[in-house]
Amino acid sequence: MSSSANPRNNAYNDRRNGTAGTKPRLPSSRATAKERPGSSGDVVPDDSASNAPYRPNPSYKTDGYSRNTTERQTSRIKSQLTTRETLQVRTTSPGKKYAVNGDHLGIRRPRSEDSGRLSSPVTTTAPPPRAEKSRLPPWTPQASLIPHTTAPLAARICFPPLASLLPESLQPPPLRQLTQHDQEAAILEDLLYVLMGFEGQYVRYADSYNPSVEKDRLRGPQFQIAPGLDLSLRDLAYSVLKMATYYSAIEAFVEVQSREEFGAINHALCASIRKLLKDYLILIAQLENQLITNDSFSLHVLHLHTRPTNHMMFQIYTLAQEIVEKNTSPEDDMDGFVDDDNFDNILEQLKQGDALVIGGTSKKICKGGNVLRLLTGRLAYMCGDPDARTLLQTLLRDASRPYMMMLNEWLHHGGIKDPHAEFLIKEQKSIRREKLEEDYTDEYWEKRYTIRDADVPPQLEDVKDKVLLAGKYLNVVRECGGVDISTEVHDVPKSFDDPRFLDNINNAYSHANSSLLSLLLTTHALPARLQSMKHYFFLDHSDFFTYFLDLSASELRKPFRNVNVSKLQSLLDLVLRQPGSIAAQDPYKEDVKVQMNDVALTKFLMGVVNVRGIDQDETTENAAEKYRTPAANASSTEEDNNMTGFEALEFKFSVPFPLSLVISSKTVLRYQILFRYLLSMRHLENLLVNSWEDHNKIISWIHRSKGDRRIEMFKRRAWTLRSRMLVFVQQFTYYCTAEVIEPNWQRLMAKVNGHDISNDRGPGPPPKVSRTVDELMEDHVDFLDTCLKECMLMNAKLLRLHSKLTTVCTIFANYTARLTRDLFPADSTLVNTPAANKYLALHHHHPPNPSSTTTTTAAGKNAPSSSTSTTLPTNLTTHDPTKLASMEDNLSRYEYSFNHHLRILLDALDYYAATETVALGRLCTSLSTAGEKGGRERIAGGGGGGGGGGIDG
Repeated sequence: MSSSANPRNNAYNDRRNGTAGTKPRLPSSRATAKERPGSSGDVVPDDSASNAPYRPNPSYKTDGYSRNTTERQTSRIKSQLTTRETLQVRTTSPGKKYAVNGDHLGIRRPRSEDSGRLSSPVTTTAPPPRAEKSRLPPWTPQASLIPHTTAPLAARICFPPLASLLPESLQPPPLRQLTQHDQEAAILEDLLYVLMGFEGQYVRYADSYNPSVEKDRLRGPQFQIAPGLDLSLRDLAYSVLKMATYYSAIEAFVEVQSREEFGAINHALCASIRKLLKDYLILIAQLENQLITNDSFSLHVLHLHTRPTNHMMFQIYTLAQEIVEKNTSPEDDMDGFVDDDNFDNILEQLKQGDALVIGGTSKKICKGGNVLRLLTGRLAYMCGDPDARTLLQTLLRDASRPYMMMLNEWLHHGGIKDPHAEFLIKEQKSIRREKLEEDYTDEYWEKRYTIRDADVPPQLEDVKDKVLLAGKYLNVVRECGGVDISTEVHDVPKSFDDPRFLDNINNAYSHANSSLLSLLLTTHALPARLQSMKHYFFLDHSDFFTYFLDLSASELRKPFRNVNVSKLQSLLDLVLRQPGSIAAQDPYKEDVKVQMNDVALTKFLMGVVNVRGIDQDETTENAAEKYRTPAANASSTEEDNNMTGFEALEFKFSVPFPLSLVISSKTVLRYQILFRYLLSMRHLENLLVNSWEDHNKIISWIHRSKGDRRIEMFKRRAWTLRSRMLVFVQQFTYYCTAEVIEPNWQRLMAKVNGHDISNDRGPGPPPKVSRTVDELMEDHVDFLDTCLKECMLMNAKLLRLHSKLTTVCTIFANYTARLTRDLFPADSTLVNTPAANKYLALHHHHPPNPSSTTTTTAAGKNAPSSSTSTTLPTNLTTHDPTKLASMEDNLSRYEYSFNHHLRILLDALDYYAATETVALGRLCTSLSTAGEKGGRERIAGGGGGGGGGGIDG
């Protein structure tokens, strides 16, 4: 093709030969800024207004004079545009910015072919005179710096001025004045700038878009094309402009999500997207090269080249919009939202004396596991699209690398390096191990490390419990010096798609579990500790405890507030070191301490059963303190104040870390409840045995009255009632120790030692032996809960009935001493005899009374010792026929109360044995021997003098 037939070649040759001014032409879109009169390279601040409607300048004219004048003005204005860090130059439109860094200047030179491509036979007018030009307002935009943000790669330059703010003298000619060929050239030129995030001359931001608003930037700009463009070109241009919207929104997303508060996962995702954007910009550069060098390059070719990239950008844009929607502000989503992490961090800062940062992140941020969850969900949704699947797999792989670093640190070192609270394991730093030495609780184990259920990635959903336990186990071993945290773990998976991902978690869990089990069972001898606690709390081989009760009986009879705890501790230490005792060989006897509980056992258990249970969100120690507080009503306060040392006595067992994780406060509290319960039964049994001794050796009981058979019948009734009460207490104690505690204890120790515990469970496979630390802890708590339930301590109705029965037995045992004294004046054949007076003189001391009689005769032959000179009250030395009736009436009341409550208890045991606890059936059978029928059979069987036969039975 000849040069005359090709206007673009002619224009190119004219420019090379210096004859470009011989033929008028319209400037190219990129060169217009250099050749336009009054153009300027300054940049306006980022608070400029929205886009104004497109206003073409019909008086625009290009000739040799205007070009020369424009070149001089442009060079002068460019020399004045300089900032400290970044230089922005406006060439084609006010929306295009170029950064100068070193020797690279982002200004594209105009193509010589543009003169021919944009030539048009349009008639132009003369330029305005100089006087009229001088009256135009100067176009002097200014560049400014944006304050620093926590995003290290964020732009520091303000946003360029909008193209709608340009004066009319800088507006391009309208598209309707151009031919279709020139329109395509101008639009192609604009699209290359718009695809890089700048406005063009004919393609500009929509009026609703404000680049200074972050929400608008994250949503992406909508573009409008100047009117007059050919419809076929307009459709293709809008198809390409979608990718420009995606690019601008993605660029804003990367800049925002790279801030520090969005966490390491978002940072890694943004770094991966940044690599893809680099490839995108390389594509734009290649397209520009095609525009410059290839004459056949058209808008249709541009559309075809950008289609694959458009699909990729759409996937990234959709993902970015989904993440942005999750970043809701507090006004949008604050119902039920409490940022516990921030609360814990604030408390930690206050404790450490650090300055608080006021006005921190005020929005609920999508980060960590939530980002990985969104990526995984989109990957599953787009699995049918190979290109989208490859892209999302790359993004997920790159974004999961920081998460995998945290996961490997937790699995292999037991530590958490999570400065942005993204990991699925949350650490509550306010709970420290140092507090366990003084008052060990289960908070360290159950509340220091917890799972953020809402932030768990789908890849870890099925193994999150293993991840939690593996790190917790290893953390305990690490704090005991069993893990070297300085060693770096190698050959571990770095992303979720690694085939070794699940094997890594399972192997780490097995290693951590075996390490902690070995530490507890071997190094710290957990079975020996449990055996020691059984001796002290369950009164197993309790010869030392019987000796301790004998030594401290005088002190324990006092009201509990008057008991000398230091004296009791000294007596206990003396007993535990007694040679020949089983406790003398116990290496943990130094950990046993004596203390007094100021709340009655029944009152505490009723509060636990009826109000809240033994394990709730509040710690058991706080629950105990709550019930130890004196009640508001006077009756409860009086009940607590009337407790003796026997009722308030309990042991405290000190356990070092890490055994305190298994023998925690809630387990020690259960041990103490069972101990106080067994101690009350042991004390009641001792009282009834003392009554049996009185009935067999005191003269008022062994003397056979020959004058009145009613007295003998009264004695038999008293012996029978005492015998039934003793049977009730002994059977109950035997049931609790031999049929509840001991079998369950054997099962627990079998689980602790890892033995088979199939023991007579019928056909079928044997039960699985627990070999993890958490299962061991659960087995320990289950053992204690089973003991409490089968001992009737977790049932309010049974607990009340048992309390009434034991109260009746205790009052009757204490009433025996009064019966012993009242039998003397009630028996006419015994009153005022020498044997009676001798006993009364030895055991009943009263101040002298002038109306009392002396026990000595005139000859003094009946006085066995000097004590016979003691004076006795007349009511003890004179026969009183009404005494027997009063005694019979009181005894009838004791019989009725005991029989009534025992009958109700047996019915309740029968019911609960059929509905809840089968073991109560054995207790019901054992206690039936203490009923009225059993008592009558004992009388008929000849329970001899003093009721000894009843005890032996």
